[in-house]
Amino acid sequence: MTRPCLLPGVGALAESFQGFLLDQWGVLHDGERALPGARAALDALFERGARVVLLSNSGRRASTNRERLAAMGFDPDRLRAVVTSGEATWRLLKDRPGPPWSELGRRCLFLTIAGDLGPVEGLDLELVADPEDADFLLVSGLDGKPARAFRPLAERARARALPMICSNPDKVAPSPAGFVDSPGLLAAIYEALGGRVIYVGKPHAPIYATCLEALADVPRARIVAVGDSLEHDVAGARAQGLSTCFVASGIHAAELPVDGPDEALLDAVERLAAHHGTPTPDFVLRRFAG
Repeated sequence: MTRPCLLPGVGALAESFQGFLLDQWGVLHDGERALPGARAALDALFERGARVVLLSNSGRRASTNRERLAAMGFDPDRLRAVVTSGEATWRLLKDRPGPPWSELGRRCLFLTIAGDLGPVEGLDLELVADPEDADFLLVSGLDGKPARAFRPLAERARARALPMICSNPDKVAPSPAGFVDSPGLLAAIYEALGGRVIYVGKPHAPIYATCLEALADVPRARIVAVGDSLEHDVAGARAQGLSTCFVASGIHAAELPVDGPDEALLDAVERLAAHHGTPTPDFVLRRFAG
């Protein structure tokens, strides 16, 4: 096993890589505001000619995420593309390219954030409120509620053997108040009940195909994925044969000596990767900054 390389800043990657798959939550922002140094670091990559694709497990549409980034002071025009699992899910539900999508019915029980209907707008779906009336569940957000609050609904859905589409496989997300439950945690509950879950997003392969299309002019050997999740960002990118850079200050921050000695941090990252059964990242950043 090769030991990860601890970098002083993301700019060091621009010396070897042209294409960047960049996570957002826990790397660029905490859901409400930009993280320190993140805007300057993204601008510096753009100015050095990097092609940056935002790759997010957000269950919301790409346009919504672009608007959120702009509101936080980022320039979305400096991104080659914004790829979200919510956008990918919308396209799959629209095109119904084959199983399992072609097998789903039209009556959808939809869980979202703050009433956002973007993930289902323009689709031939009938939104229903009760599992007894639904053909499938679509979970794009938990609206700040703990996943366990949805267990009774999940039990009713499982009794009818309804498939659940999880358009955000993340189990937790950072927020200014700390970590909050994400749809992946409800999906895990549903699977534990014996339910069937269809995942869209990292670490699953289809979302990477979309990103690589956006970076078709960059050799795969010169693309690096930057993110804070070992299970999603690191494992997903490595499965696609891509280089990986792990941001220690994200969702795993409480488990790591983020500002400790170099060797202590690298030792802790290696132990954490082994604990989660994921590959060790190629590079480590204490935080996403220049």
